[in-house]
Amino acid sequence: MKKFAFALALIFIVPFALVGCGQEEVKLSHYSLDLEYFDTTQTISGNEVVEYVNTSDNMFTYLLFHLYPNAFREGSKSPVVSSVSENKAYPNDKSYGNITINAVYCEGSPASYELTGDDENILKVQLCRELYPEESIKINILFEVQLANINHRLGYGNHATNLGNFYPIACIYENGKGFMTSPYHSNGDPFYSETANYSVEITYPKGYQMASSGVIRNQLEKDGKIKAQLIGNKIRDFCLVLSKEFKVKTASVDNVEIKYYYYNDINADKSLQASCDAVKTFNKMIGRYEYSVLNVVETNFLNGGMEYPNLVMISDQAGQDYTYVIVHEIAHQWWYGMVGNDEYNNAWMDEGLTEFSTMLFFEENTSYGENYNNLIKNATATFKNFEEVYTRINGSVDTSMNRALCDYQTEPEYVHCIYTKSVIMFNTLREMVGERKFNKAMKYYFETYKYKNASQAELISAFEKATSYNLEGFFASWLEGKVQIK
Repeated sequence: MKKFAFALALIFIVPFALVGCGQEEVKLSHYSLDLEYFDTTQTISGNEVVEYVNTSDNMFTYLLFHLYPNAFREGSKSPVVSSVSENKAYPNDKSYGNITINAVYCEGSPASYELTGDDENILKVQLCRELYPEESIKINILFEVQLANINHRLGYGNHATNLGNFYPIACIYENGKGFMTSPYHSNGDPFYSETANYSVEITYPKGYQMASSGVIRNQLEKDGKIKAQLIGNKIRDFCLVLSKEFKVKTASVDNVEIKYYYYNDINADKSLQASCDAVKTFNKMIGRYEYSVLNVVETNFLNGGMEYPNLVMISDQAGQDYTYVIVHEIAHQWWYGMVGNDEYNNAWMDEGLTEFSTMLFFEENTSYGENYNNLIKNATATFKNFEEVYTRINGSVDTSMNRALCDYQTEPEYVHCIYTKSVIMFNTLREMVGERKFNKAMKYYFETYKYKNASQAELISAFEKATSYNLEGFFASWLEGKVQIK
């Protein structure tokens, strides 16, 4: 997700507050979702069947699933937006949503389950048998989501309905650590998921147009409703956006169909062209976009934008940053979409590489009027200003980057450490190892961890192998906040 220059203003408002390796074929979990969207009640009914594959080294007697919609409920411990963003988030006063689990089955038999986690954010399902490594098991979850009236990843606004992170999704299990159950947080993107295959059927009222992850295989109209069937292979999440106002423009680049869904954009042709240029540039710079479709969607969203597999949300409030946001969110198709990581505990990995890749796009595409050197100078000046202001107010400032989202006290602290400082770090690294070796490192990292999740240590190791530099000390000094930026 991209946040913008407004973060700098918030400082004063909220002072405290190598050649690629071959890919091993790994059996993926499979999600089948049968959904219906009711616009009269703003609810989604869902029947989810997960064929879960145990890729760990451990035997399981239960599985855990994230219930992200419960972060939107009244009384949740961690608000989905910061207090300074509430007016922008809620178009018609405060609103709430949630997810209700109606039944759970394990291989056809009723299963015992409970809502747990720090904030009713985890569904714990007792398995009907022991699940050993490399085995799979089928879990069926019946659920209903009540949407909040909010300009967010999940919710309905004045122009569109965003369905992001709306269904139960399996928690990742890390060997030696256990299930990763981080709760929702208003800072950043509190998500961490494995690549999986998806089969989705959704029914919705006639009159809406739909943008989605995956590819639409079939679509028919009956009794005033539309039923669509979608397939998404090797993706780590599934998102849909519905609107009665969408207009659509389509183009193709490098065998990728790019669709631009919009309603207020008076520069729609320019936005579509930027989308095409971004795909073409990142294909060359990083590695091939592995999917046949990419949907770029203007929608009601409080921040700049949000990334999902094959789909990016672009805020209708992005203003003069609109093109920049498009490029940034499309870069996330590489850093998050194809190469994943723990976005809750290591947000700098995907956001930092994405933001820096965005600047490299403008260095490559000078017709957009953004000068790379000026972007770096502005990032440096902005970060130094952030340090000075926070030090003056608080007496000190924590600029470490290897913190969990919940450990950043304010949005400006998160934005400047994760986005701005990451850009300065990667630019410094590029100057140190040279442009050729840096480009080689990005490609090597991409090819090595495509469709996987990389750890912080694995990113550093990949860059070391590609550049022949010992970079452990370099990254440690930046991530731990020891570097003094001049």
